Amino acid sequence: MPPQKVEIFKSLEGWAEENILVLLKPVERSWQPQDFLPDPAGEGFFEEVRELRERAMEIPDDYFVCLVGDMITEEALPTYQTMLNTLDGVRDETGASGAAWAVWTRAWTAEENRHGDLLNKYLYLSGRVDMRQIEKTIQYLISSGMDPGTENNPYLGFIYTSFQERATFISHGNTARLAKERGEAKLAQVCGTIAADEKRHETAYAKIVEKLFDVDPDGTVQAFADMMRKKISMPAHLMFDGRDGDLFAHFSAVAQRVGVYTARDYAAILEFLVERWRVGSLTGLSGEGRAAQEYLCGLAPRIRKLDERAQGRVRQHPPAVHFSWVFDREVPLL
Repeated sequence: MPPQKVEIFKSLEGWAEENILVLLKPVERSWQPQDFLPDPAGEGFFEEVRELRERAMEIPDDYFVCLVGDMITEEALPTYQTMLNTLDGVRDETGASGAAWAVWTRAWTAEENRHGDLLNKYLYLSGRVDMRQIEKTIQYLISSGMDPGTENNPYLGFIYTSFQERATFISHGNTARLAKERGEAKLAQVCGTIAADEKRHETAYAKIVEKLFDVDPDGTVQAFADMMRKKISMPAHLMFDGRDGDLFAHFSAVAQRVGVYTARDYAAILEFLVERWRVGSLTGLSGEGRAAQEYLCGLAPRIRKLDERAQGRVRQHPPAVHFSWVFDREVPLL
């Protein structure tokens, strides 16, 4: 990234400290996974686990495929912190830097760490999933890394995280809703609590990009268009369980069918961010900036039309596949 762009982020250190770090929650006032799980030191532990397992038995396999996929995405957290620390001007230069951007990345990671931990323990206690296959998938995913197309550029990086945090907010919110509909109020509380964290993190990243639109509208709108032309790849798109080479596509198909995360959600997130950042009302742009503005303002309707055409065609997926996560039971994709 050009040195003058790096200087923009260095000049925003004070702003980030006052406007972004305040969105973090102190550890002593944060929820912890144990708040939602049976207490292993309590006399009623085994009875609580038995009740959890009984409630989990009422939930279908397709829901568990979605929940496992969401959990694996959260457990690949080391990859996401690594990605943030590739970004010029905001990386943690020492591993313990006091700069606001570095403090945010470490604290955000610490808050996010609870999500996979909580879902992992719930799934372990439920007895409904093959934990060894899930653990293999997590190891494969972390070792594969990720390339979201951010190119060490914090403009691209923070646009990507803004999109992704809203996507995970929607996904966890939908798993909460579906758990409640299936009578599992405790799991609904778990997923809803995680969704609330994702929403707060989305607010932080969206505020950063909003500030970039204030100080460098032309560069930011071009970065936004660049990120969307590449298409936002989901963080876990390289997931693999040692067997299914199309595991992410199959998981995504189940999530689409069940209603956890859909192509319509992708278009809605883009539309939301275009409106949130007032892209349509930007003025004084260069020719490249105006082209990016026009592209972004017309993209969501195009994505919806393409999705409708895809839905009308014969799907490329098989009608059902065997998921190792649920002991190789067959789960419908269509």
